[in-house]
Amino acid sequence: MNMLRWMCGVTRKDRVRNSRIPGSLYIRDKADKLQESRLRWYGHVLRKPASYVGNKCLAMPPPLGPRRRGRPKKCWLDVV
Repeated sequence: MNMLRWMCGVTRKDRVRNSRIPGSLYIRDKADKLQESRLRWYGHVLRKPASYVGNKCLAMPPPLGPRRRGRPKKCWLDVV
C-alpha cells in the first residue's frame, strides 16, 4: 500500500482511505490476480500428457486418517 500511495502522490496526512487508492490507479484485486495465475498454470497442466507429474498430483485422492482440528484443507481443484 505504501508503494501505491507513493505512485499516487498521496501521504497518510491526506487521510485518503486505502480502499480508494487501488481504484484510482485501475489496479485489480489481489484475489483476481491469484485466480488468473492459477488458471494459467492449470491450462498448462491440462495440455500436458497424462503421464505428467502435475496431472498425477491433481488426480490423487485426499489423504486418509485422522484429520486436524478446524476447517478441512481445501483441495487445489476446489480453489480453481
